[in-house]
Amino acid sequence: MAQACGSPRPRAGPGQPRVFKLVLLGSGSVGKSSLALRYVKNDFKSILPTVGCAFFTKVVELGASSLTFEIWDTAGQEKYHSVCHLYFRGANAALLVYDVTKKDSFHKAQQWLRDLEKEFRPGEVVVMLVGNKTDLSEEREVTFEEGKEFAERERLLFMETSAKLNHQVSEVFGTVARELLQRDDREGQAPCRDPAVVLNEGPTRQARCCTH
Repeated sequence: MAQACGSPRPRAGPGQPRVFKLVLLGSGSVGKSSLALRYVKNDFKSILPTVGCAFFTKVVELGASSLTFEIWDTAGQEKYHSVCHLYFRGANAALLVYDVTKKDSFHKAQQWLRDLEKEFRPGEVVVMLVGNKTDLSEEREVTFEEGKEFAERERLLFMETSAKLNHQVSEVFGTVARELLQRDDREGQAPCRDPAVVLNEGPTRQARCCTH
């Protein structure tokens, strides 16, 4: 993570995985809980709307390095919007999830990005835009190009997924994990510097932008 100066995060002890908080943000019924459940338990089933927030943990092994994800799955219903910022405070990464079959959810994901910008300093959090439900391709309302163009404009990571088909779910979390570790390693070696102009510094290594 590219953390702004003056707010250091305690580093893990020798042999201990580093801990990162990741929040899932987006409208209701876009598949945030399904993505988390598929990633953590490799399971998929119909899920009732999240009330408040659900919490998962997962240890991620990346070669010689490891980390623990604390995954916070926030409620997407509008009535919970005003309190969701309480859950993403202190986050190291965020997934902005939308449903590729619902244009409105794509616009709402952009609103969530603005909410993040109010809570975090520039460059303080890794953000990935995730277009979910690519298995419903015949109902698609948001093209791959629209998502990719918005992500590039805002310097976000970007992928499309299907939690139902387990398509690129692990790749999403793995890409964010690698970016966090790389930024964390750089932070430990480099002197403090001014944050970038934009919220997300931009990936060290561009994530694969993949269609369904």
